[in-house]
Amino acid sequence: MVLRESPFPNRLLSGLYSLGQYLLFPSYWAADCLLDLRETTAEQQQRRCCRCCPLRALVTGPLLLLLLILSMPSALLGLLVWLPMQAARRPFAYKHNMLSRHPEVWELPGTGKVFSFVSANVCLLPNGLAKFSNLGHMKQRAARIGQCLTQGEFLLPTKYGATMGEAGPGEISVPFPPDVDFVCLQEVFDQRAGAHLCQLLSPFYEHIVYDVGAYGLQGCSLKVLNSGLFLASHYPVLAAQYRCYPKCSGEDALSAKGLLSVQVQLGAAHGQRIVGYLNCTHLHAPAADAQIRCDQLTQGLFWAQLFQDTHTQRGDVIAFDVFCGDFNFDNCSSGGAGGSLEQTHEIFRQYQDPCRVGPRQDRPWAIGTSPLLLPCHLAPRPTLLMAPRAPRRTLEQEEGRRTYLAGPILQDGRPDPSAAGSPWEGRRIDYILYREHPTTISLTTEVEKFSFITQLAGCSDHVAVGLRLLLNAAPQWQQQV
Repeated sequence: MVLRESPFPNRLLSGLYSLGQYLLFPSYWAADCLLDLRETTAEQQQRRCCRCCPLRALVTGPLLLLLLILSMPSALLGLLVWLPMQAARRPFAYKHNMLSRHPEVWELPGTGKVFSFVSANVCLLPNGLAKFSNLGHMKQRAARIGQCLTQGEFLLPTKYGATMGEAGPGEISVPFPPDVDFVCLQEVFDQRAGAHLCQLLSPFYEHIVYDVGAYGLQGCSLKVLNSGLFLASHYPVLAAQYRCYPKCSGEDALSAKGLLSVQVQLGAAHGQRIVGYLNCTHLHAPAADAQIRCDQLTQGLFWAQLFQDTHTQRGDVIAFDVFCGDFNFDNCSSGGAGGSLEQTHEIFRQYQDPCRVGPRQDRPWAIGTSPLLLPCHLAPRPTLLMAPRAPRRTLEQEEGRRTYLAGPILQDGRPDPSAAGSPWEGRRIDYILYREHPTTISLTTEVEKFSFITQLAGCSDHVAVGLRLLLNAAPQWQQQV
């Protein structure tokens, strides 16, 4: 079945939805600009260097507030048009780009095949909300992120395993790996940023799933933002499904966080399809809400299996099954966002984490992906976002990790003082997990490389991660055929 590109079944509904958005936009823009008056650390430093007075908020604040009030009647009318359209909207848009270059079709029996994956939280919220993560300039960051994902800087990676005294597949890499097969992003919350990324990636990725999530009234909460999930694939997308997590609280209830599941076709084996499954998610953020994250993971596992049971045909060869995203908990903290509830979850028995040995123990080459990020007015020392160039060369050293990466936390989210004297790897909250499936053709899966990618320093408040899987048909099966 070929996926429809538009989220709506006809142009009339699509037009009414667009009309509602146009009527809502003036209020949305005014509210965003009001929040954008908050200064990032970099803006504060620039103002101090120029010895400028903070007159921007005093002058433009009242004007923006007046515009917000005047635009309320049109926003109310827009809401009356926009809300009913959500019932007819499929919770994602799909873009199929006809490219001249296609990925090589994998045929079995034959040689092995390498598939590469990248997962990154890119913090593309509206400008005003991004300021709470010490980021701004959403449009410029979206352009930079698109450039990084498609071009890279062709710098040599650092083999981190050797630095730590243990050889392994881990590396710290400045650029993104070239020609990544699957890109899974989180926090592409702003629709304009999502559309811009889609435009930038279209010349390189034939299949893109974006604007993922359900808006409007979902259960007992109003979803103002989508899920933030975004997926780009070199390989044909056969099926896609999004589901919204029912359990949420606080500010996370305003976004439609959930699970995006996608089935892709990779090749053929004796007339049967070779397929792969990707599951991308973004879990609940507040550190103290471990039970909500666990419930979301449990729900996500069930949905992923249900999606596969629904779309797998008899005789399909399942090459890979990947579960990735921003899980918002680590494997080093003793409580809170990394306590025993999450660290011992069922997902780690069903899927393999290349960076993990067991609960509260990662492999020596694994490092954190959550930068040390303090509020703008409480940043006494450099952060990853204030000094975007330095971390790319220094994360392989413990001193650099202590400077730029957040460490273990307590249940209430405060830093854990007992971790001060321990080796500092940082909080790894971004994951790429995988699992093998029994099929008619026995496949072996090997982790060829796991990358911690720092090229988005200054554009995001996370370190991106990458995984390369090498798949081969088992020798006994090759001999039989």
